[in-house]
Amino acid sequence: MNAPHHPASGKDWHAEARALAPQTLAFIDGDHRPARSGATFATVNPATGAIVAEVAACGAADVDDAVAAAARAFASGRWSAAAPAARKATLLRFADLIEADSDTFALLETLDMGKPIRDSLSIDVPAAVRCLRWFAETTDKLYDEIAPTASGTLAMVRRRPVGVVAAIVPWNFPLVTAMTKIAPALAAGNSVVLKPSELSPLSALRLGALASAAGLPDGVFNVVPGIGPEAGKALALHADVAALTFTGSTAVGKLLLTYAGQSNMKKVSLECGGKSANIVLADCPDLDRAVEASAMGAFQNQGQICNAGTRLILQTPIRDAFLEKLTALTRSFVPGDPLSPETRFGAMVSAEHAARVRGYIEAGLAQGATRLTGDGLAPDGLSPDTCIHPTLFAGVDNAMTIAREEIFGPVLSVIDAETMDQAIDIANDSDYGLAAAIWTRDIAKALDAESRLDTGFVWINTLRVGDITVPFGGTKASGTSRDKSLHAFDNVTHRKSVWVDLSARS
Repeated sequence: MNAPHHPASGKDWHAEARALAPQTLAFIDGDHRPARSGATFATVNPATGAIVAEVAACGAADVDDAVAAAARAFASGRWSAAAPAARKATLLRFADLIEADSDTFALLETLDMGKPIRDSLSIDVPAAVRCLRWFAETTDKLYDEIAPTASGTLAMVRRRPVGVVAAIVPWNFPLVTAMTKIAPALAAGNSVVLKPSELSPLSALRLGALASAAGLPDGVFNVVPGIGPEAGKALALHADVAALTFTGSTAVGKLLLTYAGQSNMKKVSLECGGKSANIVLADCPDLDRAVEASAMGAFQNQGQICNAGTRLILQTPIRDAFLEKLTALTRSFVPGDPLSPETRFGAMVSAEHAARVRGYIEAGLAQGATRLTGDGLAPDGLSPDTCIHPTLFAGVDNAMTIAREEIFGPVLSVIDAETMDQAIDIANDSDYGLAAAIWTRDIAKALDAESRLDTGFVWINTLRVGDITVPFGGTKASGTSRDKSLHAFDNVTHRKSVWVDLSARS
């Protein structure tokens, strides 16, 4: 697609990548260190298949070190008992340092997971900085409560940090998702152990040195890269971790709940998978805008988005006109070299994940769906192993595999509906409940639909928009908690009730 001038333009990102020397060591108690075992794992540029770096593969012993450092830092009070205004100032410095290093963070995101450099630079890094600044500003604006009790008593409800917070984050938005976890945890006074995905650890590792430079005391922020069944499991089972916050698949979320129950019943907050329905009714106020939003909502980030609108439910009177426009727009999403500023659609995160997505495409064809787009070869500079063209299926039944399971790739299923009631029934007929959208010019109809859609987020006449000020999370198999907004503090704090008898006299 033709693109206007973009901040990523004018720089030789391939040269920047060749000169890059990423941090590869764990960050524990203020120091970078190798894994105790000496083990490493390779992080691979999915666009080329080339190894970017060999990263420390932390195991249970390293997790023990990180959690112990975090617990000592919390107990010392250097951060947990610091004045809220002091914590705010430190976190704002942290945000400034990340922003000043935007080009490097964007490059690390693109090399790790294959997303276009233009998106890493203009979307991911700024969103992470805004998240950190927003939570920093809340630090000295959170008030405790006084309960209404009889005279002679004082009942206070205090919000207290839990202690050590473990954050396990996915690979699709490595920096942004990590920040939605660690920012409220740090703002509340907790210590944090961050476990990034083994597919995208590099931006998280770069955060360590900047945290120290900003003034975070040693041990308050730690990063343990490693394989999920080793480092992630060790964190989830650790008895000194008071809260675990996670974004990722539903299957892993269920495991983490089990591990919490097997250990110390730690607080667990989950933001898991999705199969979001995007309902477009015949009275849609702007068909062209709905078409564009439907394509972007399904194919941005190569479709590797938990709340992607992967089930497009069209009311039959507009079906043909909508599909004609959508098919043409979908074909304009052409895969390309992620390091080229002109590229709008990059590589899948790994060859293994791409093969999984191709398996779903094959299942759709085998079960009778009609593929309207999706054919094409990998362009020069992009590995065929990780190149998948956006795939649009029509004639999909909600019972088909491609309509039931989270694909996490650029596959959009179009389902017909005669009425709004039928569309809502189809939307709710899912194990997931992360998000949904409805397009109609009738606001009363839209609000009626919103009340009946069993999801944590509903968009009306738009799709996949949000802000740090608005809570995000789902229902059913999509999770149990809310990220973003002041509600995120519920994941990393607990409420302590204090009862004072004022009638006592010495």
